[in-house]
Amino acid sequence: MASHALTDAPIRRRERLDPSVFRLPVDRIREGYYSDVYFNRTVDVLQADRQHPHVLMQVFQKNQSVIGGMDEAIAILKLCSEDFSQLRVQALYDGDPVAPWETTMTIEGDYTLFARLETVYLGVLSRRTKVATNVRRVVDAAKGKQIIFFPARHDHHLVQTGDGYAAHVSGAIGVSTDAQASWWGGKGTGTVPHSLIGAYQGNTVLAAQKYAEFIDPSINLVVLVDWENDCVRTSLEVARALKDRLWGVRLDTSETMVDVSIQKLMGDFDPRGVNPQLCTLVRRALDREGFEHVKIVASGGFNVEKIERFERERVPVDAYGVGSAFFQGSYDFTADVVMVEGRPCAKAGRRFRPNPRLEPVT
Repeated sequence: MASHALTDAPIRRRERLDPSVFRLPVDRIREGYYSDVYFNRTVDVLQADRQHPHVLMQVFQKNQSVIGGMDEAIAILKLCSEDFSQLRVQALYDGDPVAPWETTMTIEGDYTLFARLETVYLGVLSRRTKVATNVRRVVDAAKGKQIIFFPARHDHHLVQTGDGYAAHVSGAIGVSTDAQASWWGGKGTGTVPHSLIGAYQGNTVLAAQKYAEFIDPSINLVVLVDWENDCVRTSLEVARALKDRLWGVRLDTSETMVDVSIQKLMGDFDPRGVNPQLCTLVRRALDREGFEHVKIVASGGFNVEKIERFERERVPVDAYGVGSAFFQGSYDFTADVVMVEGRPCAKAGRRFRPNPRLEPVT
């Protein structure tokens, strides 16, 4: 991805999420329970000395990125500051591209009203922006093909709601849990899992048939086909059994395994895991038997680089399932006082950076 790609992307303006969506522990945040203790002590000192400095706080980070967590950060200010009506906040939107050092939000007003909140809103922005940026990079690499957000099992369950929304605003088509979809009123999506196949004694076809029998018929039926390490044979067996009810097959071969169907082709490529040759063999086999409608979902170790390679080689994949790659990297946010009582006042190396892209928060 070119360094300018994120900043050149169109900005989508929309309403911000209502603060009530986030179900914040307002009392705990207000009392400074989640704050670095020195911010709590800062408020104690200023209030004891009867000081109420009017400051402008500037929030930024240092990477090409896509903003996530802004609506949540704003909700923290609205619900947890001492008096939001006395503050003037301007900010970008979730999903907006942002350049290194670009100001993403400013907070202006009596510092004692919001000083305790810095740890919390910066943490939210850092976490969600990491997810939003990684999802946007994967979406761009996939060139319009569907991206399914599969990292729920790789982190604490309490981060699912915000991470899912960050993925949504960055272009992920599906998320795997209802929690991840909750902030925009969606539902989780998924496939027939290995565990269900195991529960039916390793019979992928039977598990898929039972899934089709008892699960809402409006749900796209996607079946994992790597249980026996023979994706071509299992894909055909499932397609023959389910016919038009089958939406897709999901290839998820372990990166330490070589699928049976490509072992005789080995010699001039890395045969492990889900690779271009395996996807091509499955596509050809399905097409030969008239199952052109069955889509191929590829998962297992996919990241930006692997997806770019698949797209460059025009591998017949219709969707990608991606997991832990969405949690890579660091997108740390910083907040600095840069103006006091209307005059420049910032630590060495910092200065007020006006940003005409910021919009008033009401």
